[in-house]
Amino acid sequence: MKPYVTEYFAENVFTDAAMRAYLSAEAYAALRRTIDEGAPLTIELADQVAAAMREWAVGLGATHYTHWFQPMTGQTAEKHDAFLSPGKEPGKIILDFDGKKLIRGEADASSFPSGGLRATFEARGYTTWDCTSPPFVRKDGDVAVLCIPTAFCSYSGEALDEKTPLLRSMEELDRQARRVLRLLGVQNVKKVVPCVGGEQEYFLIDKSMYCKRKDLIYTGRTLFGAPPAKGQELEDQYYSSMSSRVANFMADLNQELWRLGVIAKTQHYEAAPAQYELAPMYATANIATDHNQIIMEMLRKVADRHGFACLLHEKPFDHVNGSGKHDNWSLVTDAGRNLLKPAKRPEDADVFNTFFMAVIAAVNEYAPALRMSCATLSNSYRLGGNEAPPSVISVYIGSDLCALVDDLAEKQTGSLARKKEMTIGVSTLPVLLRDTSDRNRTSPFAFTGNKFEFRMVGSSQSLGFPNTVLNTIVSEQLMRIADRLESGESLKDILADLAVKSRRVLFNGDNYTSEWREEAKRRGLPCIDSTVSAIEMMTAPELVDVFTRRGVLSETELSARKEIALMSYAKHGSIEAATMLKMARQKILPACIRYSKVLAESAEAVRACGCDSSVHEELLRKLCAAIRKFKDAVDALEKAQNEYCGKNCSASVAARYVEDVINPAMAQVRKCADELEMMVDKEYWPLPSYGEMMFCN
Repeated sequence: MKPYVTEYFAENVFTDAAMRAYLSAEAYAALRRTIDEGAPLTIELADQVAAAMREWAVGLGATHYTHWFQPMTGQTAEKHDAFLSPGKEPGKIILDFDGKKLIRGEADASSFPSGGLRATFEARGYTTWDCTSPPFVRKDGDVAVLCIPTAFCSYSGEALDEKTPLLRSMEELDRQARRVLRLLGVQNVKKVVPCVGGEQEYFLIDKSMYCKRKDLIYTGRTLFGAPPAKGQELEDQYYSSMSSRVANFMADLNQELWRLGVIAKTQHYEAAPAQYELAPMYATANIATDHNQIIMEMLRKVADRHGFACLLHEKPFDHVNGSGKHDNWSLVTDAGRNLLKPAKRPEDADVFNTFFMAVIAAVNEYAPALRMSCATLSNSYRLGGNEAPPSVISVYIGSDLCALVDDLAEKQTGSLARKKEMTIGVSTLPVLLRDTSDRNRTSPFAFTGNKFEFRMVGSSQSLGFPNTVLNTIVSEQLMRIADRLESGESLKDILADLAVKSRRVLFNGDNYTSEWREEAKRRGLPCIDSTVSAIEMMTAPELVDVFTRRGVLSETELSARKEIALMSYAKHGSIEAATMLKMARQKILPACIRYSKVLAESAEAVRACGCDSSVHEELLRKLCAAIRKFKDAVDALEKAQNEYCGKNCSASVAARYVEDVINPAMAQVRKCADELEMMVDKEYWPLPSYGEMMFCN
């Protein structure tokens, strides 16, 4: 009988229980003060922790350790070092891992994107232990490695990763939230942390088909593919039962994640064929970000083990829903109080109203920052379609909470109506309590009962930067509220002011309609359709101002991040174009020409028999015309790509060229190719079809 999850959950994590078991009582208490209260970590304590951590990890079979960090590539990075040092006797070794090795490592900073912070000859960078995120032993067959979550910075101290700004934003948010709570009469709160749950969407396809698609291998998405006869029109995929093969994959995945302390809670079939979702339980923002990186890594590894390829791209298939990573965000005190949970008692209403309005005000004022945080080439293929939020950022809160905001604007009591009972009309079914708000799948930013859900985040993105932005803009609003309260202004006046100014961002309708876009313009809400324009907002004066004043990112760090994001957009776009050209010339064109020859020979054979060959000839003419059209589109793309490769220009100019010239040229090539796929005999078409990939699991 297999052990139940409670017997092995987090067995590969250096948990609080493991700390207690391997550390002295004094060392454990000191480490807890560092983790919980930010007390200094002395080298003496670090030595004790390192010795305990080594003993624990070696007991699990680990032979190496690594500082596990998150550079600005969206991936994780690691360099493995063995627990070995020469012994005193010749030919002897000892197991070695001390406090200095735990606290600090060194990485080649010039080999990672730095946006100019590091030149190619300036290699030194540092990794430093994030003691608030527990180390873990990752096992891969017979190989076991101790992974130590770390931040990554340059020789001169600038952040080169996703974690450092996130940790800075969490500290600032904690500081301002506690200020507000004290002023509202809530004492004895030692810490306020943003808690995050990232819903990970992904596709699974058979590995054999994946290997036949160079576009999937090189770019993560299909550059060609006509829609299948059945897509998601019937809406019969969502929440449907899974094949035994997929179910076995998920069971294996869950075990891997549970051993690593990731509470993988919910799994289900998503809206598109071959699309699925995994949702973990909430954790503090930095741990949730670490967990999501582990989830993405394990999705790929376990999928490969089961003969699948896991696709994390935001839009691997055209014509069907893409994949997002809904970011569920709330604020929780050290005592476990959710500050965004609507108050049941009138005396608690001030706290909920204040924090609720602070978030809405932050989104209203800094919507471009949120849009910027999700601006990537891959996410651009998903955003704006009828499956994902549009570029206009609004907030959905439901009619009951809109009434609350109206009350606050009028300086009324601002109390929320109690949940209403709802009967379904069947005597054997229980009476239900209706939630304060409905759900709105079209909203980019929605309140969902006791948290906000940011739905713009892409499936392949790190959760780090979107949450850094969200923490920063909310902390700014909380700082202003605290300043006004300290100056003697009444809370009622402050909330009324926020409600009046922020109501324009509230929208409870369908965000996909053209009517809403026109209404958004009338309200003065920003509409940033261009991904490149969204990226360039990173150094807009108002965003530089808020990030620098909150101490989260300096102007230099923001400029570097913009440079990296623009260059990433341009490079990925160029790789897609190059891949498309290669597939078009080496696969699709030869296949179409071979099939045209078959049609020509068939028509000639029919004519030789004295029969009517007009159908054959008509099909041949249409095919040849389509081939000509495809060839012209390929030539145009090649010309655009050659011009791009010959450019010696800035990252901004390169990204604009890809967005304005290369992307439209690629779209035309694809349109022509997909038309050809519908004309060419399946036996001659060189690529697995959408139907084969999405319905053969």
